Amino acid sequence: MQHNRIYLLRLCRIKMKRRQTESKMGILNALKKANSALSHDMLETLIDTPIDRATIYRVLNSFCEDGLVHKTLGDDGKQYFALCGHCAENEHGHNHTHFHFRCLNCGKVECLKSDVHIPLPTGYTFENFNGFITGRCSICI
Repeated sequence: MQHNRIYLLRLCRIKMKRRQTESKMGILNALKKANSALSHDMLETLIDTPIDRATIYRVLNSFCEDGLVHKTLGDDGKQYFALCGHCAENEHGHNHTHFHFRCLNCGKVECLKSDVHIPLPTGYTFENFNGFITGRCSICI
């Protein structure tokens, strides 16, 4: 448990450009423990600290701005948030160009580690990528 806290604090110092609070640490802890992408309602049930819904949204959005977390829109209309572990950094800043997989049986959403490169026509610029795959995970097959 102490190792997780040290890891999270190190992540915060490196990437978080804002003040550290108990709410932020609670959300980071839940994301780290889950080891997968979580929706807002999933996070709400996992957070040890009492935090209202609006604060969770505000914290998640600030984490996204700071490059600590990325979000993706699922096929179910929910936004899922995951700690950035292998997201790309380039001259345009932080981005993620990998697919996400949601198990239709257990609901787990995972970041797939293979980055995707899609050549754009001349003059086009890349802003966002949202790749989402659904199916059954290895545990649920």
